[in-house]
Amino acid sequence: MKKAVLIVMDSVGIGQAPDAAEYDDVGASTLPHLSAAVGGLKAPVFQSLGLGNIPGLLPQQESIAGVPPTDAPLARVGAMREVSQGKDTITGHWEIGGLVTRPGFHVFPAENSFPPELLAAFERETGRKAIGNKAASGTAILDELGDEMVRTGALICYTSADSVFQIAAHEEVVPVEELYRICGIARRLCDPLKVGRVIARPFLGADGAYKRTENRRDFAYQPPEPTILERLTAEGVPVWAVGKIEDIYAHRGVTESNHTGNNRTSAAQVDAWYEGKDGGLIFANFIDFDMLYGHRRDAEGYAKSIEWMDGWLAGFLPKMKEGDVLILTADHGNDPTFKGSDHTREYVPLVVYEKGRPGGSLGIREGFHDIAMSLAEFFGLKDRPPRGVSFL
Repeated sequence: MKKAVLIVMDSVGIGQAPDAAEYDDVGASTLPHLSAAVGGLKAPVFQSLGLGNIPGLLPQQESIAGVPPTDAPLARVGAMREVSQGKDTITGHWEIGGLVTRPGFHVFPAENSFPPELLAAFERETGRKAIGNKAASGTAILDELGDEMVRTGALICYTSADSVFQIAAHEEVVPVEELYRICGIARRLCDPLKVGRVIARPFLGADGAYKRTENRRDFAYQPPEPTILERLTAEGVPVWAVGKIEDIYAHRGVTESNHTGNNRTSAAQVDAWYEGKDGGLIFANFIDFDMLYGHRRDAEGYAKSIEWMDGWLAGFLPKMKEGDVLILTADHGNDPTFKGSDHTREYVPLVVYEKGRPGGSLGIREGFHDIAMSLAEFFGLKDRPPRGVSFL
């Protein structure tokens, strides 16, 4: 069986979407802006694939500094516009999987975020007090409330511009498995509100010097219909999930998963499964771009992470066999030069590499779900998704 490798470069947007004003994101442009901020990227493999050709398809006509267009791209490249309502992880990944979320998930207000009845039920069922109850940066709220959490055992509950109920707890006060159990309670309580994710945010450290660990877990709202993962596995095509993919799709349609916690371990697992599996879809999320650099508005770190991935691709592409396909894309933007610390509503890149097949332009795609339809065609599924246009 042939293989497809789908990598979501978490938050690597490529220019403001036409509806950016609805999200207060006019002017956001992740790749062009971070590359300009560092004086240009060193990403020769991305350039050879044609990543630099994509901005020319968009109305803004911004460029990626250090990654100019090429006349002979090795991949077919385009940009995808999200049609779902929202700019979060679940919404973007679900649309990649073939779903459209409209209306979007419930978003909590920035202050006094969670309804009193929700907090009361949460405290009653967990037996712990909830503190925080506002929108906040995940690192800033540890600086503010970490000491109180450690001293009292209260759970730090906070949200963001996304549809999330996040729970932070020190691993030596609330063991990780206990935090996961608590998140399961929150997940059930949040379901009636249609909250996209409950997120476990364990941390370690002492005396105000706290740092989140890689034991994060996402507890997703159940997809309302089968995604491409379920359609594949139902017809005997295995799905090998890397990173938080299993959580995002509520553990549905996954043959095997390795819940890696950073780009390096995720890339190593993609390597191992590409060489070790007989066929199927290898579906990975590379989380560092978003988690470590986008939200923290660290353009230099973001750029170095892109350059690291470029080096990894230099070793991975020669391993690919004719007949297999590599798809690189993103789920939303997170411009590290933009205001605030939230995701940004942007077009996302689409890079499709098949060894021995000429590159070219795929234009602007109306909906991330073109990926789901393309995978259905690639594997010859009888049960195709109800939406999307194949680019294969």
